[in-house]
Amino acid sequence: MLLAPIALLLVALPAEARSTDAIRTEDSAVVTRGDFIRAAVKAFEIDTEDSGSDVLPYRRVPNALMPYVRSAHEKGALRIFGPDLLLAQGITRGEALQIATTLSGLSRTEGFEMFFKDVREGSTYEEAVAVAMEQNWMAPLRENMFGVRRMLLGKDANLLIRKIKGEHQPAQPDETGDVMEQTPTVKVNFSRTTRPLPKSEILETLWQFVNDEYLYEDKIDQDEAAYSAAEAIMKSLNDPYSTFMRPVHSRSFQSQIRGNISGIGAQVEYKDGYLTIVSPLRGSPAEDAGLKPGDQILSVDGFNIVDIGFLEAVERVRGPQGSEAKLYIRRDGIEFDVLVKRDVIKVPEIEISWQNDIAIVKLLQFGRVTHSDLRGEIEKINARSPKGFILDLRSNPGGLLEAANSVVSNFVPSGSVTARIESRNKTRTEKTEVDQSLDGSVRMMVLINGGSASASEIVAGALQDHGRATILGEKSFGKGTVQQVLQFNDQSAFKMTIAQWFTPDGRKIDGNGIMPDVVIEEGERDEQMSRALELLRR
Repeated sequence: MLLAPIALLLVALPAEARSTDAIRTEDSAVVTRGDFIRAAVKAFEIDTEDSGSDVLPYRRVPNALMPYVRSAHEKGALRIFGPDLLLAQGITRGEALQIATTLSGLSRTEGFEMFFKDVREGSTYEEAVAVAMEQNWMAPLRENMFGVRRMLLGKDANLLIRKIKGEHQPAQPDETGDVMEQTPTVKVNFSRTTRPLPKSEILETLWQFVNDEYLYEDKIDQDEAAYSAAEAIMKSLNDPYSTFMRPVHSRSFQSQIRGNISGIGAQVEYKDGYLTIVSPLRGSPAEDAGLKPGDQILSVDGFNIVDIGFLEAVERVRGPQGSEAKLYIRRDGIEFDVLVKRDVIKVPEIEISWQNDIAIVKLLQFGRVTHSDLRGEIEKINARSPKGFILDLRSNPGGLLEAANSVVSNFVPSGSVTARIESRNKTRTEKTEVDQSLDGSVRMMVLINGGSASASEIVAGALQDHGRATILGEKSFGKGTVQQVLQFNDQSAFKMTIAQWFTPDGRKIDGNGIMPDVVIEEGERDEQMSRALELLRR
């Protein structure tokens, strides 16, 4: 998938604990003993209706958990905890496996051997870990360390429960309940001898010493080490549009492109170390809170996010639906607090209005909705025989390259050049492949400003070079590179700049932007729209 660089929406991640998960705990949060006992009893389909009425030998068992605790107790699964279960306390991986093994009634196969430094022979963990290995319930942290004392996190707990129930890990649904369209997972074959990992000897030796000698071995996290290394490689490129995305970031990115997200509803970019508002979405919490284009977010809930990196800055603003974010904002040299309530947002892409006999189409981003629906909307407009047509791309940060090509195809003949794309090894030409949908006799204006970027600039530049439209407003942002997204089998992904594009006539967009034919600066009133309407009515 090729992408025009897009200023990511400031969104709250879809809740990591899905409605289909047995344990309603965020992926990165520690699971409590009570939650795991309840989920495990349900997973093994142990009857809780006819449990006895004898007084249990435990202190402080909530009524809601009582049936599950009683059932687990009767199976002998809670002996590891003693008289006080501390049900609100986190559970370790080893404790969870001991409960699961006891409830299952399974035992290790005779002759099954294993060796982990943290699972001593004859220990309480040995049988449980052996069963888990044989049943493929849980993988060790590394070759000689299982991680029995490591706290059990939500993502691992739900995977364990699904495996106990014999289920495969489901595709992640979005906030509407639909299964998200995923970026294809691509198998890449390459020669390891041509360009080996730089300083690989240092890295391998360092990792070996960490595993063999680091005092707090339970703190060694293979996933965190790998993801941090991947993030560092992409960060070394010093390119704000080339990033590594952990699984949760990747899912958020996919949600944005599809147009269904939750968050405060603001398009943002990272400029000089500041998370900066490009545009609040119409009707969004960000707009309701009074956020404006150009606002710099300095801190979130008292945490300074200046110069901490784009993904971490965005992550700090994200949060559950209904929660409030206290943002410390700088606007025109004045600093103040703003409270924004996060909510589920349907990202709009196409807004259509009329000024008498002139049609106005405003595109807010170039996502899949624009790609699939704009042609049909323009055909409806054609049926009303418009005298003029205004395409409003102001503060549109971009999106999918294929959506940009689809937009241009509505206004120029089939086979027209949309952009010329240059990569390291080749140059190709992007052309339209379908007939135009807007009547060629209809006069056309395109509105742009400093927030019009990437795909917006492709469209404006193409229509300007083909002489199809008059471009009006202010010079565009100047994002002229193409990103490719590749996804790994653990749902992490990376987005990397692989090419740059030029207008059909060969004008470079990156760093230059598109200069309007008619320059009109933005003011308190919408002088740009007024001027466009005036020119079309002549």
